[in-house]
Amino acid sequence: MNDFLKNFFGRPAAVWKNLRLVQRVIFAAVVVAALSGFGFLAAYSSSPSMTPLLYRSIPDEQEMTRITQRLDQEGIPYQTTEDFRVFVKDEKTAQRMRGVLARENLIPVGTDPWQIFDVERWTITDFERNINLRRAVTQELERHIAALEDVDAVSAIIGVPEKEMFSEDQKPITASIRITPKPGSDLTDNRKKTEGIERLVRYAIPGLLAENITITDNRGITLNDFSKFADSDRLKQTRDELKVKREFELRYRDTILAALQKMYGEDRVQVVNLNIDVDTSKKTIRDEKHSPIIVTPDNPKTPYDESAEEGAKVLSITTKKDVLDEQFKGWAFHPEGPVGVEGQVPPAYKDLENMPGEYRKSQIGQTEVVNTTFTDEERTPWVTTRVTVAVALDGVWRWKYDEKGDVILNADGSIEREYTPVSDEELAKASSLVQNAVGYSRERGDSVTVQHISFSRMAQFEKEDRDYRARQQRNLIILSCLIALGALLVLFIVFRLISRELERRRRLREEELARQQQAMREAALRGAEQEGTEVEMSVEERTRMELTENVINLAREHPGDVAQLIRTWLKEE
Repeated sequence: MNDFLKNFFGRPAAVWKNLRLVQRVIFAAVVVAALSGFGFLAAYSSSPSMTPLLYRSIPDEQEMTRITQRLDQEGIPYQTTEDFRVFVKDEKTAQRMRGVLARENLIPVGTDPWQIFDVERWTITDFERNINLRRAVTQELERHIAALEDVDAVSAIIGVPEKEMFSEDQKPITASIRITPKPGSDLTDNRKKTEGIERLVRYAIPGLLAENITITDNRGITLNDFSKFADSDRLKQTRDELKVKREFELRYRDTILAALQKMYGEDRVQVVNLNIDVDTSKKTIRDEKHSPIIVTPDNPKTPYDESAEEGAKVLSITTKKDVLDEQFKGWAFHPEGPVGVEGQVPPAYKDLENMPGEYRKSQIGQTEVVNTTFTDEERTPWVTTRVTVAVALDGVWRWKYDEKGDVILNADGSIEREYTPVSDEELAKASSLVQNAVGYSRERGDSVTVQHISFSRMAQFEKEDRDYRARQQRNLIILSCLIALGALLVLFIVFRLISRELERRRRLREEELARQQQAMREAALRGAEQEGTEVEMSVEERTRMELTENVINLAREHPGDVAQLIRTWLKEE
């Protein structure tokens, strides 16, 4: 034993001696690090564990101060970390303080109530899985709704009850959505947008019905309460039906007028009444047909049809058959009732007592099956049930003329006219044309009437008479003006001729007078020259005398030019 101990303690000593200095230092450092780690673990495990009060940091100093003051009032020890988080001693204390903070509205804004399920654990329960699923669906739904351009903020609560054993005891899934519309948005008044949000919520949550969804705005007004729109929806539907009916009538009216006005004129055709009854109800018709069962189908490789042979088709096949066969043969027996009581059997049946009889009943119940084809046909919601058309045609009015081609006037000055009615043949053709235009059907009860009616044209005739009289008066005025203008032109020409003639004569007299005066002066000058007497002449007389001599000399030398100059002066005057 002593040798074993010596060898056990001596071996490490020998190993230690064989180590170098560097190896001894490394070994000592490893031992010291291991002892330090064991000491830290022992100290950490002996200290009480701390639980976070809220699963988020609180960077706001005022919020952190209010929370720590409330913890001090409750006398609960706590610790704060550098990342602005608060820890308490255990989970029970943390839960109680969360309730206190929530009651006194001290939980910081933006704290997620689902954060308790964000704690990492080694295990997770089915309840926590369901909570995480509901949380993920709720948050994704909120993100979808918040992404809409009319939504400023949204909050969703989904109520999923526990599953019951029986379906009639199962409570429905509910959803409550609170929406804050953006300023200027028409979300609260636009029904289509509200229906879109409701549809988005219904499709996001399986099993959720529309009647279990409540959508409100930030003022608490329910947005998806469409019961108040029932009357307006019915009124809108009626308005739409009347609009469609009016469109049909206008289309048929245009078709009729376009066909008749080209032949008879625009003012001779009048659609008095056009009524189209439209059935807007949605109907589904189910047609059931029975056909024989083909036992031997047709072989496409053969030139004949095997399914048409005898025995290839059967009308039906028996799937169930019940046969009942009852038989009786023997002596008849009539019970008399209790002992001591006379029976109530009629005498006729008593005579048959103790006589042989025979009875037989046979009944067969059989179920047959045939080829049954069901065809569901959905009728269009716009079906014309009846068409009623009434059209009036007017005759032709023509002016009457005399043998000279002039319009014949009545005693009051109006134009005399002649009326030609529409013939029966023309009415029949027009009626057939209208029937084809509206798709006439006698089975449907349609009614098409085309009648000849003389329209009232008093206003038209008065206007034509006024225009005719105005045209005649205008022609008379124009003719009078032309005559007066011609007379004025003739008078002007006569006056011009007379004035020219008077001017010519005046000029001739003046020329003759001037020539006489000139001759007298020349004679006086010549007499004075002969007598040798000096005559004093003024400057004007000398100038006139020189001009006269020059003109006389020019006329003698160039008589043609002088004549042309005189003609030009006469034209200018």
